[in-house]
Amino acid sequence: MDTTPLRDAHRALLEAAATVASTGAGNPPAEGEWNAAQILAHVSLVDAVTVTAVVSAASGAVTAYDNRVAQDSWTLGRVIALGGGEAGLRERVRLQGEALCALVAPLSEAELDTPVPTLLLSHGQVQVDQLVPLRDLVTGLAEMELPGHTKQLLDLLP
Repeated sequence: MDTTPLRDAHRALLEAAATVASTGAGNPPAEGEWNAAQILAHVSLVDAVTVTAVVSAASGAVTAYDNRVAQDSWTLGRVIALGGGEAGLRERVRLQGEALCALVAPLSEAELDTPVPTLLLSHGQVQVDQLVPLRDLVTGLAEMELPGHTKQLLDLLP
């Protein structure tokens, strides 16, 4: 699988996060939205869930994809604290993005077609609750999830 879109999406997100960090406080997030650290913690958790699904599919293990933990405020706070704040989270997301690309690149078509039971929520609303091919989880991350959070970060700029 060509991982260029996934690499580019991670790079754009990290550039946006670094730009926001360089401006200091920036704009506060809109009501119900996340600050930069929470966005990075969320992306780190989503990357981790995706890595788990990819490794499971490659090993023939049964897997599922559920993003609820990546939206839990307590979990986000814990990841921020353990990750070393925004700078540490940027490095974590960078390394997770590289790992994800390295794991996805050699997968066969059959592995990429592995149906994964998927539950995706956004703002408490179910977006997806069905089998999704592993490749679609990866392309969705590159084409929608990461660009959406890149925009969310850029909206924090003063």
